[in-house]
Amino acid sequence: MVDRDATARGREIFDPIAERQCDLPGVDIGRIFGTEGLRIREKVFAFVVHSGSLVVKLPEERVGEIVDEGIAGPMIMRGRPLREWAEVPVDAGAARWNQLIDEAGAFVDAITP
Repeated sequence: MVDRDATARGREIFDPIAERQCDLPGVDIGRIFGTEGLRIREKVFAFVVHSGSLVVKLPEERVGEIVDEGIAGPMIMRGRPLREWAEVPVDAGAARWNQLIDEAGAFVDAITP
């Protein structure tokens, strides 16, 4: 179910960060799961879901760390947690989102040919 208010709050944080990210080499915006996300060389590394949360791709170990710290939860798809994806609530704030988007971009850049 789409929560338009939550999605709008998430986009308010995400969009300015995404604009800055798109200034980096190889970074652009592309479609994923019915929304738009940040990509590097066509591999998605961050996007906002319909609940307004940020989803980022990070090493499995790092996802575990931020979940244990209470910063994020695992991204759940079809009832299963995805190993390298974390879901970060809007309440984490712009600074935390920016940091995690930077980390996700660096991770995906390193693993993408």
